[in-house]
Amino acid sequence: MNRLIAALIAGAFALGSVAAMAQGGVGGPDQTPPQPVDQAKLKADRAKAKADYAKMTPEEKAAYKKAKAAQRQKDAADAQAKATNLPPATPAETAALKAQKGTPKEITTPAQRQNALKDAEKAPGAGGGAN
Repeated sequence: MNRLIAALIAGAFALGSVAAMAQGGVGGPDQTPPQPVDQAKLKADRAKAKADYAKMTPEEKAAYKKAKAAQRQKDAADAQAKATNLPPATPAETAALKAQKGTPKEITTPAQRQNALKDAEKAPGAGGGAN
């Protein structure tokens, strides 16, 4: 009988939490309606931009395209920087990493590894088990 009651309580809890999530409870989707978009204003802005671009001289158009390309590249670099969780490296850090790559690693023998393990176990604060 106790198992039946425990199963009913667990099922009710599971269904209740699913219903709460479906209603947009904790961690649910945003239920605010989207802002209305004024299509006429967007079309007017686009027509004005086309007209302004048509009035430009070829030199102005080239400068405009170059500025847009630089802005896109900067935006892409910003997005990439936000996507990575590593901080940006300074030129000094980059040079130190490159210098470190050229040095060979120390080759350890099994006896050296065993001694290092024993030293680590003897160190205070090590989780050796006998505290």
